[in-house]
Amino acid sequence: MWEERELGNVEFIPEPSDYRILSAADSATIGHQEGWRSEVLGWAPTPVPVVSRPKRLRQRLISTGFFLVLILIMWAVWRSQLLFIEIPPPKSEWAFEDSGARELQSLGYTGDGIRVCMVDTGIDPSHSDLESIDLVFKDFITGSNQISDLGSLAHGTMMAGILASDGYLKGVAPGVTLGMAAALGDDGDGGNSGDQNVVASAIEWCWKTFQANIISLSLGGESDPNATTDGPTSNAVKQAIANGVYVVAAAGNDGGPDDDGRVATPSDVPGVISVGALDVDGNIWEGSSLGYTSVENSELYQNPNKKPEVSAPGVSIVSTAFDDEYYSSTGTSDATVFVSGILALILEAEPDLISPNEDCLSQVKTALMDSAIPLEEGIEHDSRWGYGAIDGKAWLNQIQSSVAC
Repeated sequence: MWEERELGNVEFIPEPSDYRILSAADSATIGHQEGWRSEVLGWAPTPVPVVSRPKRLRQRLISTGFFLVLILIMWAVWRSQLLFIEIPPPKSEWAFEDSGARELQSLGYTGDGIRVCMVDTGIDPSHSDLESIDLVFKDFITGSNQISDLGSLAHGTMMAGILASDGYLKGVAPGVTLGMAAALGDDGDGGNSGDQNVVASAIEWCWKTFQANIISLSLGGESDPNATTDGPTSNAVKQAIANGVYVVAAAGNDGGPDDDGRVATPSDVPGVISVGALDVDGNIWEGSSLGYTSVENSELYQNPNKKPEVSAPGVSIVSTAFDDEYYSSTGTSDATVFVSGILALILEAEPDLISPNEDCLSQVKTALMDSAIPLEEGIEHDSRWGYGAIDGKAWLNQIQSSVAC
């Protein structure tokens, strides 16, 4: 073997770029593996120190870094408002079904042609569910012409949504013309309040200027059984009723061990429909005010005017609020709007009932009494839930079979 004789002292070193290529080097040359390669091939490797680093730890560090980068990206996107993941809010559909509102709507009624007036905190008309509302607005607090909600937690906007929303939420009577009289405002303690004289002026505007068919009052004050004269709010309500307007008002939210045994004013006015609140199971809400069935020697508080007259859904009701949001509220305020809205659907179905005289109003209330569903069998009237739970379709049927106005 000539190659072995002639190249006996030669080492063959594989090239790092391709191990199939071998370079010949004299093994006697000191440092041949470093200097020779650098001079001949132009490749001068630098020694890489060996650092003990488990592969699993390295992957964990890479994963952690990636996660942090992802968090930063999501934060930047959120800040730029380019991405929103919206979860639809719940709906209180049970309330519309249980009250009979949806059944009346299935017959084609929307409240079209009926004028409903609310005395409340105002309304935020920018909500997408309220964009199509037929609205007339009057500010009795600041006198401003700008439509707004002046209250705490958008109380008026929520009540308007229960009645007339027409979007993600569908109200009881979205076809009504709504008059909103802003007469209540934020009291600074998370609630809403108003001066009785201002509220009375708003009620007068509802029937005299706006020409309401129904006035819905999700408000109330403490009634005084020893008072010798009516207050301005009660007087205003009596005037409205005398002028052929239906008035629906909240029974009040002072139920419980400290209940004074009287519904709020002006729902204590005999001709008013006073409304208590029910929960999703059809039970009376514990905060719904206790009423009385009669006043000493007074025939005015006999059937069909025993207080409260009826109960309607009013617990955890989802409705419209500020900034295109949805809030949930509980109280006889919410229940009042369900009754007002159902009455608007009935008036659309029976227009002869619009502008009732005293006898006609009594007949309509008697039909409400006879059609309400008692919460306990065998009880005609209960001081907490009235004649029973409202059933809109049954009320209409009872009117059509018994009312002659």
